[in-house]
Amino acid sequence: MQHAVGSPLPPPHQPGHGPATGWSPAAHHPGPHPPGAHQGAGPVPPPPPAPGFTGAGAGAPSAPVPPTPQHAPAPPAPDATGHVPLPPGGPVAMPSAPPVTAAPDPAATTLAVLLIGPAGAGKTSVAKYWADHRRVPTAHISLDDVREWVRSGFADPQSGWNDHSEAQYRLARRTCGFAARNFLANGISCILDDAVFPDRPVVGLGGWKRHVGPGLLPVVLLPGLEIVLERNAERSGNRRLTDEEVARIHGRMAGWYGSGLPIIDNSQLDVAQTAQVLDDVLARSLASPPNW
Repeated sequence: MQHAVGSPLPPPHQPGHGPATGWSPAAHHPGPHPPGAHQGAGPVPPPPPAPGFTGAGAGAPSAPVPPTPQHAPAPPAPDATGHVPLPPGGPVAMPSAPPVTAAPDPAATTLAVLLIGPAGAGKTSVAKYWADHRRVPTAHISLDDVREWVRSGFADPQSGWNDHSEAQYRLARRTCGFAARNFLANGISCILDDAVFPDRPVVGLGGWKRHVGPGLLPVVLLPGLEIVLERNAERSGNRRLTDEEVARIHGRMAGWYGSGLPIIDNSQLDVAQTAQVLDDVLARSLASPPNW
């Protein structure tokens, strides 16, 4: 046992004597003090001799006193200093931020965005520009790019939507969802783009919500048909669709009107202007998340 520095130590315990024998100073005893007695703490009287001990006369050498058995001190606990237990170790938590009273700033918030639109709506261009100009780390995840990771045996939807192409779409969407969750868990925002149809529950919005999470913010990018046809004509490879297919997809995308999701008509907007409108829409979505 440890004691404060400057405090008197208790005498060793001796047979036939209580633990307080010779311990309390005279100043601590109640009652009147004899005349001339010092009112402060007096010297500690020596412990009385053990039973059977014969004192010697003045000047005679004292008889040896048998040593008192000493107990080895108990080793301290691994997480203790003296008798004070220490809290378990762990990382120091960051101080909590003060409550935000102003409107949230989407440019400085870690979030996940799903940009929906037909082929030729400018989803990829807007998503890349938006990700490039944010003040927090942001990743762009394109479902078409992930689908095309499959080189041999790629199921091209232009050849017809079948079980094989649907299976590869589902696999790509799960891969994008896993990547988005991983980025978000490490403080990196992400924007995903996909041509999600409102009338196809198999490849609909519910799958994205299930794979990414309920905090996903969907936004529809839907310019006019003539704009979509012009942009599609500038494409090449399997990214370019026939005019008939573009018109059919655009008509199906009109089903998002009345869905409650925010819709941006970027027919007369360039990429930078569309990204600015996207920030405005996301600020409103953060303040009042859409019910989807």
